[in-house]
Amino acid sequence: MEEFKRRIAAHIEHVKKVGAHCASEETTKQALILPLLDILGFSPYDPTKVQAEYDADFPGAKVNERVDYALFSNGTPVLFIEAKAHAQALTNHCPQLSRYYNATPEVAVAAITNGREWRFFTDLVNRNIMDKDPFLVVDFEAPEGDIADNLKRFHYDQLEAGALRALAEENIYLTSFRDVITSSIRECDIDFVRYVASKAGIQRQLNAKFLESIQPLVAQAVAQSVSSMVATSLSKPTKAEEPAPTETAAGEVIDIVDPNNEKIITTAEEQRLYEICLDILPDEDLSMRDTETYFSVVWEGKSNRWLFRFWGDKRKPSIQFIEPVTEEHQEEAKRAGLELGRNGQILLNKPEDLYRLAGILRDALTYCKNDEHFRRSGRQPSNESD
Repeated sequence: MEEFKRRIAAHIEHVKKVGAHCASEETTKQALILPLLDILGFSPYDPTKVQAEYDADFPGAKVNERVDYALFSNGTPVLFIEAKAHAQALTNHCPQLSRYYNATPEVAVAAITNGREWRFFTDLVNRNIMDKDPFLVVDFEAPEGDIADNLKRFHYDQLEAGALRALAEENIYLTSFRDVITSSIRECDIDFVRYVASKAGIQRQLNAKFLESIQPLVAQAVAQSVSSMVATSLSKPTKAEEPAPTETAAGEVIDIVDPNNEKIITTAEEQRLYEICLDILPDEDLSMRDTETYFSVVWEGKSNRWLFRFWGDKRKPSIQFIEPVTEEHQEEAKRAGLELGRNGQILLNKPEDLYRLAGILRDALTYCKNDEHFRRSGRQPSNESD
């Protein structure tokens, strides 16, 4: 992820530096659009991933009417791109692009770009009908927010139709919520005043006359509250910070003893497993959980959604993943040169062996994110071993 962020940051500077020199659409494609596709894992030199002037049997398409770029995954087009010259202003709705999008159900996203601005569309209003408005706008010449974080879901290795539609919904809801909140705070309309007064437990009848009388006070309170939050950088934490590994003066990681139970000792080996897990699954909400019997890494702090459990106090330390081990998983472990134990366990000679099981670890995370696996009589998978 850090390398991806670095390349996106470099591309932002590149667009600012050379954009004005891209007078034609073709120059814009070569200098601004194709480099970004390469950063996203869609090499313009690989026709199995990128096809320019993509032509297909689209109903109603005019002769020689083609999509500028079609991005492919596993032989299937997943994203159409309409390119414009750098100086050309974009319109939200491109009839040609929407016609191609609507005729290709497997395509999840369409984009219009002039190299400096990208507008991404999907089909939230009506399935397989391109929305009128974009769900995401990325401006490389006037970047806002974390562009790399928004674009990472478009990377070849992560691009999934369901994930992109989820991103679209998140962005649309977030924008709508932000607009409503901003408008309510700035205008302090009567509905907002009524909400504040009711939550504050004001012992008065909240009629229109009373609400209008306190409206200036609510506006003043809002201003003071926002000012205080900005000044003190107050924000509700999303999750507790994990304790940093305890190190000696020589830099060696030492064991952590639970202050409430001296029998629970998080060893240096277990701490290292957690670090490797974070390295393989960056940006995921993962945390350590230790017991007297085993060590585990869980998702979103939920004890029943453990990616793996590790037993390190044996002659042969072993790991067990939450998802039942499949034949494919067994083959992955064997190819990694690791020995299979009993009850679906895999023997680990050292924490770094977890890197060899990255595929199984990612499958375990996917398993934990699927609520259906945890709705059956409210029970969790049980493949624990002593």
